[in-house]
Order: sequence, then C-alpha cells, then structure tokens
Amino acid sequence: MSRFFASALVSVAVYLVAMGLIIYSAYSGAVAMGYNWQWYRVPKYFYTFTTDGFQWGEISVGLVKTVGLSLQAFLIALLLGIAVALLRLSGLLVGSAIATVFLEVVRNTPLLVLLYLFYYVLGPIFDLDRYTASILCLAVYHAAMISEIFRAGINAVPAGQWEGAKSIGMSTAQSYRYIILPQSVRFMLPPLTGEAVNMIKSSAIVSVIAVAELTTIGRNIISETYMSFEIWFTIAAVYLVVTVFLSVGVSLLERRYANK
Repeated sequence: MSRFFASALVSVAVYLVAMGLIIYSAYSGAVAMGYNWQWYRVPKYFYTFTTDGFQWGEISVGLVKTVGLSLQAFLIALLLGIAVALLRLSGLLVGSAIATVFLEVVRNTPLLVLLYLFYYVLGPIFDLDRYTASILCLAVYHAAMISEIFRAGINAVPAGQWEGAKSIGMSTAQSYRYIILPQSVRFMLPPLTGEAVNMIKSSAIVSVIAVAELTTIGRNIISETYMSFEIWFTIAAVYLVVTVFLSVGVSLLERRYANK
C-alpha cells in the first residue's frame, strides 16, 4: 500500500472516529431529553419525486449555491492574492506599502465585521446585492492569506533560477511566467488546498445576511420542522464530504504534478 493511500485511510479513520463520538454524544443527549428522531424526513430535502418528475431538494440547492459562491470567491481571491504578493515582492516602496496596509487591515479585522462592512456600508454605495457582497468579502478576506502563500512559494524557488532566467535575457515578467511560478506551484498546492477548505467552511458566515446557502437553508428547514439534530448533523456531514473530496482531489493532483 502506498504512503498516500495509507495516509488517506488514516485521515478517513480519524474523521469517522471523531464523527462517531460527536454523533454518539448528541444521540445520548437527545435520548436523555426524550427527543423524537425523524430521520425518515431528511431524504426529501436532497431530492423528491413528484408528478412533475425528479426535483432537487432544498439542501441540494443550498449545496450548489455554497459551492458556487465559494468557487467564485476563491477565483477572485487567487487573482487578488497574486497581485498583493507581487506588490510585496516588487521592491517598490509604494507598492510594498499598499500591500502591507491591505494585509494588516484584513488580517486584523474579524470576518463577520468585514462582511457587515461590505454589505451595510459598501453595499448601498456601490449597489451590491447580498450575494455579490458576500463573494467580495470572502475574496478579500482570503486573498490576504493566499498572498502570503504565493509569496512564500515564490521565495521557496532557489535564487539560481532567477539568475538563470536573467542570464538568458528574460524580463522579470517572463521569469515569473516561465520559470518561477511553474516551479512554485508544488510549494503552494498544499496550503492553497487548506485555504480552499477554509473558504467553503467560512462561507457559512454569510447566512447572517440571509444569503441562501447551505447553512441558511438548514436554519430555514429547522424553523419549519424543529428537526434540529437531524438537520445539523446532515449539514455537517455535507460540509465534511465536500471538504474531504476536495482535499483528496488536490492531493492526487499534487502527486501527479510532482511526478512530472
């Protein structure tokens, strides 16, 4: 058995044990309270069959919106993160100062406060709806973290690569494009994966401004059915499955890239 699959099995086992302990604790507490479990009602929130045919349930729709929101925010965060990292590495006083101020402000502002600023302050000024404000907030917040990942990845490339690029007449832009960035990818992939997972998890916070993503859908279902335990367990399991698949997928991509 390869080291990768052994590590994956250990990770899955740890997840299962942790989830088992959490479920057992919650189940024991619910039994002590005389809670009436209604798991049979949960599947319809994933899919239903009606006279009109197959229909996706509310949780499935919420999952799609969560993934869509996270993907859009992550792509914007990547672009902004690259720009901030290059400004810090540019050696220009103004560029470095702008990047440093951006990083210090964003990293020292709680995500919830930043979300309120985007929605309640910038939203009316720039006519941003709650969905757009959520995407931009998540993008800006995670761009600060991603910029440090890019900066560290670029700095991890040996200095000799820069010298080699200059010796054959490459400009700085060409050196980044053809020499530095391709080599820095293998240093960036693991932390970028972690940041993508954090993006999906932190997207739940946009439920406070009523964006119809997975957590908001879960809260709405609970308010209608009072199935608190069943729905929150289900929502937690959905987040877990998505993040585990993302981590495993990127790990496979990383191994394939490393073998080339």
